[in-house]
Amino acid sequence: MKSLRIFLLLLFALACVPACWLVFGAQAIPDTPTSNKIIHTESGAVQGTTENGVFVFRGIPYAAAPVGPWRWREPQAVAPWSGTRQAEKFGNACIQPPGLSNANGGDPGPLSEDCLYLNVWTPNTNNNSKLPVMVWIHGGAYLFGAGGINLYDGAPMAAKGAVVVNLNYRLMQLGFFVHPALEKENPGGPANFGLLDQIAALKWIQRNVQQFGGDPHKVTIFGQSAGAKSVLALYASPLARGLFQRGIAMSPYGIPDATRAKAREAGTKAALALGLKGAQASAAELRSVRAEDFAKLTKPEVSNAPLPISGDRVLPQSIQDTFAAGQEAPLPLILGNTSDDASVVQAFGIDPNKVLQGLRGARLLLRVHYPAVRDDRELARQSVRDLVFTMPVRWIADRHSRFAPSWRYYFDYAAVSDRPKWPNGVPHGAEIVFALNTGDIYEQTRNTFTNQDRLVAQRMSDYFFEFARNGKPSCADCPDWSRDTANQDRTMFFAEQISLRTDFMKARLNSFIRTLKILGPMLQRN
Repeated sequence: MKSLRIFLLLLFALACVPACWLVFGAQAIPDTPTSNKIIHTESGAVQGTTENGVFVFRGIPYAAAPVGPWRWREPQAVAPWSGTRQAEKFGNACIQPPGLSNANGGDPGPLSEDCLYLNVWTPNTNNNSKLPVMVWIHGGAYLFGAGGINLYDGAPMAAKGAVVVNLNYRLMQLGFFVHPALEKENPGGPANFGLLDQIAALKWIQRNVQQFGGDPHKVTIFGQSAGAKSVLALYASPLARGLFQRGIAMSPYGIPDATRAKAREAGTKAALALGLKGAQASAAELRSVRAEDFAKLTKPEVSNAPLPISGDRVLPQSIQDTFAAGQEAPLPLILGNTSDDASVVQAFGIDPNKVLQGLRGARLLLRVHYPAVRDDRELARQSVRDLVFTMPVRWIADRHSRFAPSWRYYFDYAAVSDRPKWPNGVPHGAEIVFALNTGDIYEQTRNTFTNQDRLVAQRMSDYFFEFARNGKPSCADCPDWSRDTANQDRTMFFAEQISLRTDFMKARLNSFIRTLKILGPMLQRN
């Protein structure tokens, strides 16, 4: 009799499952990660894996390979596939100088012109979960980098409750290029192919992210350095409207965009360096060059890096001019920089000492603004940091705040093990492990990250996650992050103690902003 009662109870429980599903909805039954999760995208099924309770899908193509006749064209749709595509390995990284990424962030993996792939981390694939979506755009001066670098792993943010996507996009001359032959072929055609790739990825997300548990109406784009420059470019681009709702720009640099004319000069010199007849090279000849040969074009005169190009459909005018005119997307925006962002400017082709000489020639009273600095090299470092990074962040935030909520930060927390080698502050890019909370994953920090480091990483990544989820950066047991406006100067200061500061560097930055027309030419690449 007891066995009969148990059997009847089990039978009742099984019969109740469909009814419970109808009554309580799909979210009533949790989406438990399994190692063979299959998602059906518009192009076909993909099978991912799981890591520590998070679903991971790597190497999903979001556009067709930009090879052969598709080189220097807008990204094309992916051809649908039959069966299930394995999504356990990262796709190829885009063509770049071999070894450059390894020395500046991590191994990008195999390099190929066939590189338009993205990766997804999600805690829940129920298609009505409506999780916030965070799209990471890697930096690297538009020369190097890839979504597969473990510094950019999306698992920690996914564990908080976000669908995290990162992507590869075309780099170097394959991604940003103007040449007379291409202009003849397509008058007024695109120049920012890498930005077009980013836009294509955002369109893919709009069409597919719900299948991964994401909300296509709650997309946050964020990135550092060239990734931050890309965030601002997407705010400025009419082609990106409606594809995202929020943005975070980490250390965007204020170097003016390359003009189409300047890019044409670089494209002509690149053709000569490739053994072609410069401006007389044909489009067919340019497309016949081996992709690997472009990786050798690293001299400044044959490249537009680290800049996008103004004067095409992506950027009809420069990013700076778009924000100055108030014509950018009126969406919430966080901007900030680090205390030693100047560590990268020489790689950008800017000599701090020459800038310092120019500033003195312009009669800027630098000693007044940096009263504690006596050494000329340190004066050059700090002034260039503020001219290239801190001032542009303030300038954009003040103007953007007229149309949408804006927040500013300044990052001055160095990981404990790094402090002896960083006497000047936090170098360019060193805040990424804190923003993404990847200190225990990233190969260069996972054996040295301390509990103190983890606390800062937890808090900074919480601020960013809550911004993606609710539209306002917040963190439990953290200072309230007030909005920055032209009339209420507020900056969140990430250091040993996180604090909100008022009028941060205000007099100094005001002076630089007033002389912006003088400063512009000084910030051009050499």
